[in-house]
Amino acid sequence: MADRTMHRQRPVVLLHGWTMRGSIFDDLIARLPDGFDCHAPDLPGHGDRAMVEPSLEAAAQTLADLLEAHNLTEAVLVGWSMGAAVAWQFVEQFGADRIAGLMTVDMSPKLGCTADWPHGLIDQGESDLATTTGRMKADWRGMAEAIATTMFGQRTGAAIYSRQDALTQILTNDPAKMVAMWEALVGMDKRELIGTLPFPLLATCGARSRVYPASAARWLANTAPHGSMHMFENSGHSAHLEEPEAFAKELIEFAGSL
Repeated sequence: MADRTMHRQRPVVLLHGWTMRGSIFDDLIARLPDGFDCHAPDLPGHGDRAMVEPSLEAAAQTLADLLEAHNLTEAVLVGWSMGAAVAWQFVEQFGADRIAGLMTVDMSPKLGCTADWPHGLIDQGESDLATTTGRMKADWRGMAEAIATTMFGQRTGAAIYSRQDALTQILTNDPAKMVAMWEALVGMDKRELIGTLPFPLLATCGARSRVYPASAARWLANTAPHGSMHMFENSGHSAHLEEPEAFAKELIEFAGSL
């Protein structure tokens, strides 16, 4: 099943990162209390939805369909990397009536860095992003190796999910669909939206992230009307995998504050 559902009280929807799938949250779900009704869908182009053409709009529709199908209201969204972009796209397309709060995990509302926007992907200006896209198209295996490495603060990965686990998962994907979703993310700019979010936003990041600077989470926390920030000191890009107990605790506290 693409949607891992537990019949509980507080709806929590966990949105995975690019090249991953919903099962990446299985360990986190197991750590959450019985008061949480957890859903972790595979997003378009990934996992059980691998045949669906990926885009931010399609992913937002997946979230909308899930909320509607299960009649979920006052939901807490957890968006890891691409998953945060999907949450922002959802708000643009469908509004925020069903959302109580959003916890983002190491993500920026705009990927490309410019002279006045240093909070995108580390050392990735517009020309660098074009080079990265070209590399993806020419050598997906090499790119997969790089993605698996930079997911974590330590090269070997996390105790519950190793670099090799990540690489194996990444290579299950159709490269063309991954490139299509990557290009959608590169073209995204959600900065104006952040200042209008009507619900609490907890922007989290890993102090050892090799993907985004901590300033991205800080900008989100300072820009959102109800924003706050938390840094996981021993994590890179994947705090829910690298510090699973601390991450679960932070999510429980955030959900309890809503």
